[in-house]
Amino acid sequence: MPVTAVWILTIIDWAAVPVGVFAFIHALMQRPDAYSAANRMTKTAWLGITAGAAVALLLFSFAGNGWIFWMAGLVAALVYIVDVRPKLLEVQRGQRW
Repeated sequence: MPVTAVWILTIIDWAAVPVGVFAFIHALMQRPDAYSAANRMTKTAWLGITAGAAVALLLFSFAGNGWIFWMAGLVAALVYIVDVRPKLLEVQRGQRW
């Protein structure tokens, strides 16, 4: 594999790790009642999902044999960031006019 391809894959691998860590830390800092108010799974469930995502992003590589676990971790973290996080913020801040 060319050196440039190795560098690109390494950058992709390490760029995904802060995404998983951010999702976990954000889930950790939210109030438990906000999850039920936003009609989402419980805080404990999302902490488990985002923690598993962060661990998968740390342990597995996009270019390695465990790429499916890396991809599942990235998808789980992005689902939290794109779907759950905005609903939690809306519930805690109220709707904007």
